[in-house]
Amino acid sequence: MAGEQVAAPAPFRSRPGPLNRLAAALGDVVGWRAVIHGLVRLPAAVLAFAVAAGLWGYGLLLLSCPLWWRTAALPAIAPTTWPDALLLSAAGVALLLLAPWGVRLALVPERWLARTLLGPAPGAARIRTLEQTRALAVDDAAAALRRIERDLHDGTAARLVALAMRLGMAQEELAEADRPERLERARGLVDGAHREAKETLAELRVLTRGIHPPALDKGLEIALETLAARSPIPVALEADLPERPSPAVESIAFFCTAELLANVAKHSGARRAAVELRTRAGLLALLVRDDGKGGAMMDAGSGLRGLADRVRMVDGRLGIRSPAGGPTVVTVELPLHI
Repeated sequence: MAGEQVAAPAPFRSRPGPLNRLAAALGDVVGWRAVIHGLVRLPAAVLAFAVAAGLWGYGLLLLSCPLWWRTAALPAIAPTTWPDALLLSAAGVALLLLAPWGVRLALVPERWLARTLLGPAPGAARIRTLEQTRALAVDDAAAALRRIERDLHDGTAARLVALAMRLGMAQEELAEADRPERLERARGLVDGAHREAKETLAELRVLTRGIHPPALDKGLEIALETLAARSPIPVALEADLPERPSPAVESIAFFCTAELLANVAKHSGARRAAVELRTRAGLLALLVRDDGKGGAMMDAGSGLRGLADRVRMVDGRLGIRSPAGGPTVVTVELPLHI
């Protein structure tokens, strides 16, 4: 009934040897916090037990009043007539119905002690969060570098090799352009190299757009207007940014919006969507809503887990509310400046 979820503290670690284990045990903050919890929780446990026993016991006593009121040995609570007995029985029912809430209220000290002393220390929790976000940032950067390397090697580099070969062949043809057919062949090779160069430039533009969207150069609002205009379904955009966020925050907000609108178009069956962008209390709040079928979940393979990891890298939060039948509302909160 306490309903308190306590995160696991850091595991006990020590070097081999009895003296090392003894020194580690004496300096184990988690262990000492658990000892303090075992001592301090006794009054809180007595209070919770007394409240639970009183509510449930007295409620059952009053509920059974019609069975014993004629032979009661407790004149202080014994009724004198059947209506009084039934009234006390109804009061017992009410007391039993209220007992869970009373017990939960009595467990407040227990919950506070468990949350304060049994979970990880605030500093340790912060260190663990920073370690996780650092690992996510490193993995994300490594994945981005691998993707760029793969795209350059398989696409742009191959096109540049083909371009060099075409220009080399054209150079050979021009060196011996004593006949019209050789000159025509050289002209065709140069034309092909020209097309290859234009396609390579287009690929490079696409590749660099994945690194940093050019639309963000003019601000996040303009970039989101571009996303809304390109969406295959109508998107209503409301943005109010009195100050510009940090570039990294702008980039994360842009890619989150792009991914969420892509999910809306692919999976939701929505007819329209809305994007809201606000700032409050030093936070950048992004909300994406659609009128689709709902049922979106963090682990449903729609990219929401990856977005949540990316948001966590800057101490942000991502929440989703998507009941069956819709609507789906995804909220992203990011620090305005990092």
